Amino acid sequence: MNPTSRRGHFVFWPLLLAGMLAGFKYCGAEKITNPETGHTTRVAMSSEQEEQLGLQSYREVLSQSEVVPGGPEHDMVVRVAERLAPATGQAAREFKWQVSLVRNQQANAFCLPGGKIVVFTGILPYTKTEAALAAVMGHEMAHAVARHGSQRLLRTSLAQTVMMGANFSMSNMDPQQRQSLMAALGAGAQYGLILPFSREHETEADEMGLLYMARAGYDPREAISFWERMNNTGGAQPPEFTSTHPSHGRRIQDLQAFMPKALAEYDRAKGPTS
Repeated sequence: MNPTSRRGHFVFWPLLLAGMLAGFKYCGAEKITNPETGHTTRVAMSSEQEEQLGLQSYREVLSQSEVVPGGPEHDMVVRVAERLAPATGQAAREFKWQVSLVRNQQANAFCLPGGKIVVFTGILPYTKTEAALAAVMGHEMAHAVARHGSQRLLRTSLAQTVMMGANFSMSNMDPQQRQSLMAALGAGAQYGLILPFSREHETEADEMGLLYMARAGYDPREAISFWERMNNTGGAQPPEFTSTHPSHGRRIQDLQAFMPKALAEYDRAKGPTS
């Protein structure tokens, strides 16, 4: 057969093989269950690999940052971390929690795998209260406890495997047509798979962080107050479907839905009233 006669045809078997390979990757990945939400999923790395990566990244961040060594803001950040860490429960029993306050104008904080927390001074004007800071830090700690980074890594790897198979399946097509189809598939994977998955993680971390702060004795309603301030002062937001994070308004609605469970934890943490 003349090879040119097949140009423009889609060859199915490379995509089929890629799909099988993605299935083997998924089934061979470690299966975990979130103790707070009951959600079961799979991750790309072992806990030990995540911890090593987190420690390496933490050291790199600190080496390139202006670390605040002391003072009231530093002491507050440390105090919040010390209260939140026991509230994370058995899922984080092997974590070696560390926290650093970094002088940076960005309104940001993050927790790396294994429990390495970095808080930027730029978030403090928005938190205002220690309880609101606990909401932010609890959310970030929840990402590490739930191993969201490793979940996203697996999802991205699976998507890349299928995309590679699709690329080979289109190898006989006109290059321009092939490029257009791959771009469409890439956009579909990004907006239909990767970004929604990330937003799900943000919502899950919101729920978990709310429980952590409540168990630590912080009023969980302060989380809503924080996001209301962010909604009022944070400027314009991109459309939610193009973002890795839910909109501030969506967060507030979800937090309100989670609030009864968090308030029950808060009441237990306060103990019986006289």
